[in-house]
Order: sequence, then structure tokens, then C-alpha cells
Amino acid sequence: MKHPHFQLSTEIARSLSLGAPIVALESTVITHGLPQPQNLNLARDMEKTVRDTGAIPATVALLDGKIRLGLSDAELVRLSESESTLKVSHRDFAAAIVKKFNGGTTVAGTMLAAHMAGIKVFATGGIGGVHKESAFDISTDLKALAETPMIVVCAGAKAILDLPATLEYLETMGVPVVGYQTDVFPAFYSRESRLNVSARLDSPTEIAEFAKAHWSLGLRSAVLVANPVPETESIPTSELEPMIAKASVEAMEKEIHGQALTPFLLGRISELTGGKSLRANLALLLNNARLASEIAKKMYVMKKSWAM
Repeated sequence: MKHPHFQLSTEIARSLSLGAPIVALESTVITHGLPQPQNLNLARDMEKTVRDTGAIPATVALLDGKIRLGLSDAELVRLSESESTLKVSHRDFAAAIVKKFNGGTTVAGTMLAAHMAGIKVFATGGIGGVHKESAFDISTDLKALAETPMIVVCAGAKAILDLPATLEYLETMGVPVVGYQTDVFPAFYSRESRLNVSARLDSPTEIAEFAKAHWSLGLRSAVLVANPVPETESIPTSELEPMIAKASVEAMEKEIHGQALTPFLLGRISELTGGKSLRANLALLLNNARLASEIAKKMYVMKKSWAM
């Protein structure tokens, strides 16, 4: 890939040329989602999980105004320690490039960069969606999912969101929501939300075949794979809901909104749960990286029969 604003690591460039299985990883969890040193440890663990499962990790970020796919360990350290990083979604790329900023890419930002590079599988924690605090506060993630043909593995939408409204938006935009070994849409920290997925699939092979069928019809949306948090780290919704409501009220009282809202809510919920939500977040991220890698490997095996 040759583009003036992109810089691919040697490993990612080689893997793309060989058609090897690659999994894109976002970086706002490093720059805005977790405190130090958990952010760096998580970044390393995500990449190790992808490698141990047999795929190549492509962490996406901006360094000095360049869109980077594939980071060295020293660059992960630099990103995790930087105190002036931008949270980069679609509208923020040009500003980061012109001003030569460092930045962590959101779900939408990572999807754009990975898709332009030719990567088809992406592992994240939870997607953004419609906020409870304002029906007009809708994450760009949803628009990206409607427009970008990738497999996105998540643990549902972030629990702080209006989940029914988020799923309605995805249905309106024609985005299939696939439950991995579940009929119920997971709620990030919790395995259940009392909301249904649009299809259930029980293996990475089925997911790869589903994506092939979806895109072969000329459809251009993502395939959203909802992978529940491991049972050992799941937090019951009955326990979480009062804490989410308290954090939401505090955010409105402090007039926190826009890109600052999600980090505030997630941080406050971690405090209110005594760190249980942070442990669940770490567990689900690694769980999603593992599943995404298995899917990427199946897609690699099937690639010769794909007409994409």
C-alpha cells in the first residue's frame, strides 16, 4: 500500500502481500481507555494473544501525524505514556495529520485505516452507539459499521449506552449483528442484555462463511460479531445498572459530553465497581482478540474461493 499519510510496519506490509491472516487492533483503549501501566500491558497482551492464536496483530494509531499499522514495542510504550494524544475518529484524521499529532484510533478510525490497507478482521472491546444522555449523541462507530465491509469482533456495545436504540440504528442501516454461541446481545461487562441478535453462529468457520455470503450480494456493511465476556468476569446487569445510572447523572451535572463522555463514564464505573469492570474489560478484550484471530485464519484458508 502506497499512501502519503500511511506507514505500514515491515511485518504488516509483508503479511498483506502474502495474504496472511491479520487482525486490526484499536488504540484508544491505550491512549484514553485505561490508566498506566494497564494500558501498555493490555496492548502487549492483545498482540501476544493474536500471535499465539496464529494471526498477525496490526495495532492502528497515529504517530507524528502518520497513520501507522503495526507498532514496535517501543512505539507502544511511547503511545501509552504520551499525555497529549488525540482521540481519532473520521473527522479527526486531517487535523492529526496536518498538526503531526499522536493519536489513538477509535473503532471508526481503526476501521477506516484497516479497510484502506486491505485488512478484513478487527477486534475491539465494545462499539460506540447511542448515548442515554442525549439521543443526538450517536457514535461515528455506527456509521462506520454501516459503510465498511469488515468483520468486527466486540463484546456488544458499551454498557453505558442506550442498547435498544443502538441495535435499532444497526438494524436500520442493515448491519447484521451476529451472536457468537449466543442468541442474546451481550452488554459489554455483562453476558446478557435481554436483547436479541439478528443471527447466531457457533464457529469461526460459520462466521467467515456468513461474511462471504453477505458481501457476495454486494452489501457493504460490516458484520458485527458479538462475543460475550467470559463468564468468570461477567458482572450481572442488576448490579451494574444503578452504577451506570449514577455515573450518567454525574456526567450531566458536570456537563461532560462529546468525546470526553465515554472515558469519564467508564472510569467512574470502574471506581464504583471497585475495579471489577476494569477486570471484565481486560478479559473481554483478550477474548475478542482470540476469536478474531480464529476468524482471520479461517478467512485465509477460504480466500481462494472469495470473490471480493
